[in-house]
Amino acid sequence: MQLQNDINVRHLSLSSASNGTCNVSNQRRAASRVAVDELHDEIIEDSCFLKRYGYNIRIASPLGLNARGALIKRMYSWRGYHTEGTTASSRNQTTLEAFKGTNLVGTLTLALDSKDRLLADELYGRELNAFRVKNRKLCELSKLAIDPEYSSKELLASLFNVAYIYGRTIHCASDFVIEVNPRHSGYYKRVLGFEEIGETRICPRVNAPAVLLHLELQYVDAQVSLLAGSREPRERSLYPYFLPKHEEKKVANRACRSLDRLAEQQCYRGRGLDAQLHLAAFCG
Repeated sequence: MQLQNDINVRHLSLSSASNGTCNVSNQRRAASRVAVDELHDEIIEDSCFLKRYGYNIRIASPLGLNARGALIKRMYSWRGYHTEGTTASSRNQTTLEAFKGTNLVGTLTLALDSKDRLLADELYGRELNAFRVKNRKLCELSKLAIDPEYSSKELLASLFNVAYIYGRTIHCASDFVIEVNPRHSGYYKRVLGFEEIGETRICPRVNAPAVLLHLELQYVDAQVSLLAGSREPRERSLYPYFLPKHEEKKVANRACRSLDRLAEQQCYRGRGLDAQLHLAAFCG
């Protein structure tokens, strides 16, 4: 993206005496673009804050929106879902990306409850309000998409593990909620311990049936303490593939630092205010 510079623009409108200045200004702008591009490459490399099982997990950059949207649409369309409403985002959302080498292989979005509410409020506002009146702190999972070529327990566990660290360790969330197709609800119940709290309804965003699932994070705390790091093959859950408790704070700190680097990148791209607000929401 070309950097905007009002001073250089004014120089371009001067008389012929400005030709030398224009050349210098153009050279400076070109050098600035190179510097920004080099910084971007460095930030993308450094933004991977968890490297595990051969996957790199990072906070999504706005620059990767097209790739994420393409993956989500491909996975949702393959299941027959509408995709028009699947790529919209809001200020209270943070998206995780998983890479295998340079290939984007998975993504998961998390939203903290706020005055803007959650996506699930459209169908299950009454169920979610039952938690709010008890001062529970909700975190919603959505837009999960994994390339089937790279699908594995390790990949899915890594995304959910980071989501748990984001919600629980950084923001002290008490509960996860997620809308899923009823056909898939059994899997989430079996491997993560979700429970169904909302009956089947048609989700207008994807024009498909959905149920609302709930997971109390105290239960996850206990499972992580008991199973994390064991990779016990007889266990059907994903928790043996989670990080042990003593590693969570390290990952949380690296996540905040990587988001700080993304904020720097966005400042260079003229989006400093949004980046700072996003950083405050993540690490505040």
